[in-house]
Amino acid sequence: MTTLAAVDLRIVLVEPSHPGNIGAVARAMKNMALTQLALVKPKSFPHSEASARASGATDVLERAQVFDSVAAAVADCGFVAATTSRERDQNIRVLDIREGAPRLVVEAQRGPAALLFGAERTGLTNEDLALTHLLLIFVSLTLSKWVVHSALNLLTC
Repeated sequence: MTTLAAVDLRIVLVEPSHPGNIGAVARAMKNMALTQLALVKPKSFPHSEASARASGATDVLERAQVFDSVAAAVADCGFVAATTSRERDQNIRVLDIREGAPRLVVEAQRGPAALLFGAERTGLTNEDLALTHLLLIFVSLTLSKWVVHSALNLLTC
C-alpha cells in the first residue's frame, strides 16, 4: 500500500465556483496525506466558507497556489491525469480510477504529477485535456467525494 505523503502529487481544481468545495477538498486531501492544492481561476479565494469547510485543514488552504491557467498550474509536472464523468472524444488513454491509480502513483514517485478536476458545471475544456497523459473516468460524485475516492484508490496501489 502506498503512503501518499511520499508522492509528489498536486490536486488541481479548475475554476472552482463554490468556496465551500475548495474547503471540503482541502479537508479530504489532508485526511489522505495530500498537501499540494492548486487552484486555477477560483471564483472566490480565499474565502471564509472555504476555511470553515476545511475543518482542520486550513494549512492546506494556506499553502494553496492560485494560477491563471491550467498550463501554468501543471508547468513543472512530468505527468498529468485528468478526471471526467463521461467518455471523451480525445486522443488520450481513458482508464477507470482503479486501473489508472497505479500509473499516477508511479509517476508521482518519479517527480511532480498532477490530478486535474474540472469546473463543477462544465468540466475540463479540450485545451485542458490536451495537457494530460491519462483520463480517469468515474461515476458522478461531489468534488470532495471524488478527491477522497481518488486518494483511496491511490492508497491501495
